Amino acid sequence: MSTRREFITLLGGAAAAWPLAARAQQSPRMRRIGVLNAQPSDDPQSQARNGAFLQGLGALGWNVGRNLEIDYRWGAGRNPGYAADLVALAPEVILAVGSSVVVPLLQVSRTVPVVFTQVSDPVGSGFVASLARPGGNATGFTLFEFGISAKWIELLKEIAPRVTRAAVLLDPNAPTGFGMLGAIQSVAPSLKVEISPINVRDAAESERAVTAFVRGADDGLIVLPGLQTVTHRQLFVTLAARHKLPTVYPYRYVISSGGLISYGPDELEQYRQAAGYVDRILKGEKPADLPVQAATKFELVVNLKTAKALGLDVSPSLLARADEVIE
Repeated sequence: MSTRREFITLLGGAAAAWPLAARAQQSPRMRRIGVLNAQPSDDPQSQARNGAFLQGLGALGWNVGRNLEIDYRWGAGRNPGYAADLVALAPEVILAVGSSVVVPLLQVSRTVPVVFTQVSDPVGSGFVASLARPGGNATGFTLFEFGISAKWIELLKEIAPRVTRAAVLLDPNAPTGFGMLGAIQSVAPSLKVEISPINVRDAAESERAVTAFVRGADDGLIVLPGLQTVTHRQLFVTLAARHKLPTVYPYRYVISSGGLISYGPDELEQYRQAAGYVDRILKGEKPADLPVQAATKFELVVNLKTAKALGLDVSPSLLARADEVIE
């Protein structure tokens, strides 16, 4: 009788444990990643980029709170110490947004896998050995090549043929800024445009420099990519309107905010692609074996309302080539 009771007790205990075991097997393993962002969290484009990244992760089955934890450090472009803070949390992979945060991150760790975006020259910056075979703990996505800046001055001349003087606004700490300036200077003589570089370090200095540059109706601006030029983008839109300056930008989102014309890659698509690299690393692949990918889709965006305010007649051929026209 005693043996029978023990058997029944054992059977009952096992039956009670089965649901617990089943639930334990169904609970996904929680994975941990980090995001190191140069821009602050209240920057609208930062949120749009992060939304695209989360969308890409969701499409691959990664959902925050279910099988994924994400630790964020925002505004890291001005706080290099955030890189060490994030590495100390032991994420399995870090999304690094911008060259200004990749530098301190790789100084802190050459072992934590890094997927970067918003980077223009990863080889020249020492982030990877080559685009095809990164070789270290970092890989990712590049937005711009030096030569694209020649396209920007051509567009400035096309949308505002009267321009003979152009100020080029660049972040002196951006690794590709001076290379892009060189490409502009190489084609400027053939377009009969005189180039004046302006370093962007802070808002007050930039406003003084642009105001000092302005002479008359033949002036224009070209804004190069970089942490400081992105941070102060709305200031440049305001200055361009105030001084009647036709201005070319590298990002479409500036045109939505009143800028005149932009030509550049679909950066949100790269954040969805970055989610794919994070997924592959979480599943065991190494950054060293994942090639750096360049942007393949570029967008030309024109704001006709801004053109009208500047007294510009946009040619039908330019409008026909535009991917988006804001009216």
